[in-house]
Amino acid sequence: MAVKMGRLWVVVGALAGFGTVALSAIAAHALAPRLDPAALRAVQSAIQMQGWHALALIGTGLLAARGGRTRLVNLAGCAFLAGMVLFCGAVWSGAAGGMHLGPVAPAGGVLLMAGWLLLAAAALGGEALL
Repeated sequence: MAVKMGRLWVVVGALAGFGTVALSAIAAHALAPRLDPAALRAVQSAIQMQGWHALALIGTGLLAARGGRTRLVNLAGCAFLAGMVLFCGAVWSGAAGGMHLGPVAPAGGVLLMAGWLLLAAAALGGEALL
C-alpha cells in the first residue's frame, strides 16, 4: 500500500508541476496584458505556491514509498493537495475570473501549513500521535 500511495503522490505532484508550467505560460502570455498589476501578482503568487507544493507532493510520495509512518505521510499529501486546490483555485478565480470565494483561499493556506507540519511529524516519527 505504501508504494501505491507513494506513486500516487509523485504522479499528482508531477501533474501539478506540469500545471504550474502551463499556468505560468498562460499568465505571462494571455493574462498579463489584461490584468492589473495587483491581480497579476496574485496569479503569480498562486503559481508559485502550486510549484512549491508540487515539489512537496513529490517528496511526500518518495517518503510514502519508503514505508513507515504512512498515515502521517498520506495525511500530509491530502493536506497539500486539498490546500493547493483551494488556495490556488481561489486566488486564480478571484484574480483572473473576478469570482471571489470568501474564506476558501485562507482555508487552503491553513491546509498547506498543516501539510508541512504533518510531513515534519512523519519525519520525526510522530505516528504515535494519531
